[in-house]
Amino acid sequence: MLTVSNLSVQFGKRILFDEVNTTFVQGNCYGVIGANGAGKSTFLKILAGDIDPTSGRVILEPGKRMSVLNQNHNMFDEHTVLETVMMGNKVLFAVKSEMDALYADYTDENANRIGELQVQFEEMNGWNAESNAGAMLSNLGIAADMHYTLMGELEGKMKVRVLLAQALFGNPDVLVMDEPTNDLDFETISWLENFLANYENTVIVVSHDRHFLDSVCTHISDIDFSKINHYSGNYTFWYESSQLAAKQKAQQNKKAEEKKAELEEFIRRFSANVAKSKQATSRKKMIEKLNLDEIRPSSRRYPAIIFDTEREAGDQILHVQNLAASVDGEVLFKNVDLNMAKGDKVVIFSKDSRATTAFYEILNNNLVADEGTFDWGITTNQSYLPNDNHEFFTDGDLNLVDWLRQFVKTEEERDEVYVRGFLGKMIFSGEEALKKCTVLSGGEKVRCMLSRMMMMRANVLMLDEPTNHLDLESITAFNNSLKNFKGSVLFTTHDHEFAQTVANRVLEITPNGVIDRYMTFDEYLDDEKVQELRKKMYN
Repeated sequence: MLTVSNLSVQFGKRILFDEVNTTFVQGNCYGVIGANGAGKSTFLKILAGDIDPTSGRVILEPGKRMSVLNQNHNMFDEHTVLETVMMGNKVLFAVKSEMDALYADYTDENANRIGELQVQFEEMNGWNAESNAGAMLSNLGIAADMHYTLMGELEGKMKVRVLLAQALFGNPDVLVMDEPTNDLDFETISWLENFLANYENTVIVVSHDRHFLDSVCTHISDIDFSKINHYSGNYTFWYESSQLAAKQKAQQNKKAEEKKAELEEFIRRFSANVAKSKQATSRKKMIEKLNLDEIRPSSRRYPAIIFDTEREAGDQILHVQNLAASVDGEVLFKNVDLNMAKGDKVVIFSKDSRATTAFYEILNNNLVADEGTFDWGITTNQSYLPNDNHEFFTDGDLNLVDWLRQFVKTEEERDEVYVRGFLGKMIFSGEEALKKCTVLSGGEKVRCMLSRMMMMRANVLMLDEPTNHLDLESITAFNNSLKNFKGSVLFTTHDHEFAQTVANRVLEITPNGVIDRYMTFDEYLDDEKVQELRKKMYN
C-alpha cells in the first residue's frame, strides 16, 4: 500500500533517519512511537508530502488515496463545517465544485461536461457524500444545526473534531494522523477507537494515549537508532516485551531454553488477555501470530519516578462541604461534598476543564471559593502539580541544580552530588543539569515539577493534567509509580489508561452538583445509571 525507500533525513549534522526501508500494509494500524525528538511528526510530514526527505522517497500504490489529519486549525475558516469535511476527499470535492459552477452558469455547451461529471460523481458515491459527512460529524459530537456554520466561528476544540471528520471522510486508503485524540473528550475518543479498530484500510498514527494505541494498533512502528522497525501487537505488548527482553539481556548467564520458555509464556498470557478484552476484533488478534525473534530490548530511558512519604496519614484525609465556584457569573461547580479516606485515589472529572482546575486551586488556597469549606486531615501534607507551572520557572539566574535545591528538606540533600544524582534519575544528566530553568521545554518542566514533588515526600498528591507535555516513557513510569504509591491521590487526566489503572474512586463535578462513585473509571463510563445522572447534571 505505502512503501518508504532508502529514506534519509538530516538537519545540519544531525541525522534523524538513515536509509529507512519499510512498508505499510493494507488492513494494519501502525502506532508510530519514539523518544522526544526522534522524528515522529517529521516522518508523518514526509509521508504527507509536506516535507522533502534529504534522500529517498515515499511511494503510494497507484490509484490509492491518502488522507492526513490537518494540524492547521484556521486553514478552512472561510468554509462551512460540512464543506470542510467534504474537502477531505479532494477528487470528489473538485468534481462537485466544477459541477456546481457549471450548473450556476448553465448553457447547452456545458451540458456534455456536466454529464461526464455526473457519471464520475455517481461512481464516487457523490450523491450520498453530504449525508455521510453529516453522519460523521454527528458521531463526533457536532450537531446538525452547526453543519452550515463557518469554521471561523467555531471554538478550537470543535475545529479539531471537524478536521478529524475531514481526515476520516470518504474511506481513504491510507489514513495518517498526528495526535488525533488531543482536545477530544473520552466519549469521542471511544467512538474513534471503535471506528479505527474496524477500519479495513491502512492507518498510521502518532499518539501519547496508551489506551488509544492499545485499542487500535495491530503494529507498533518504533523509531530508534535512526531506523523504523515494525513489531506485531499493541503498545502495552511492545512495552512489556521490550522490558522483558532488556531483563533477559542483563541476565547473560541464563540458558537460551529458559529465555525462550519465558518469552513463550509471556506471549500466551498476553494473547489470552487480548482475546478477553471488550475491544477484541480480528485486527486485535495479531498477537497470536507473533514471532519470538521480533522481541528486542529498547534503547529508551525511563525516568525514576518514586513517591515516598515522610509519614503515614491517618484515616481522615480531606473533608469538603458544599463547595462552589464560578467564573464571570458562570457556575463551574456547586454543592460539592467529599469525604476522602486514607488510600483513596480519586479521579476528578468534569466536562469543563476550568472546573477541575478551579477545584485544585481552591484546595491549595490559590483561589477563594464562592461558598463552602474544606479541611485537610491534621496528619496530611500535600504536594500539587498545577496545570500551569509557569510561575515556578521565572528566575533566569537559576540552573536546574539550584532550582531543585529550593525544595530540599535536609542539609544532606543540599549537596550538589545528591541533587545532580536526583536530576540524573529524571533524565537530566551531565551538562543538562546546568541548564537555566527558563529555557526548558514543556516536558522538561513537568519532570522538574515531579522532582520537586518527590523531594516534598507528601502523603497526598494533587495532579491537574499531569501527562500534558510528557513523552510515553515518562507517562508510563509516572503511571506505574502512582499505582504503587501508598498515600492518597486527587488527579485529573485526559489519559484513559492513567485514569483506569490509578483511580479507585470517581468524582465528577458539574454545574448542578456532584457524582461520587467507588468504582474504576471504565465501570463509571459504562454504568447506565451514572450516564443518565450525568445527562441531568449538565442540563
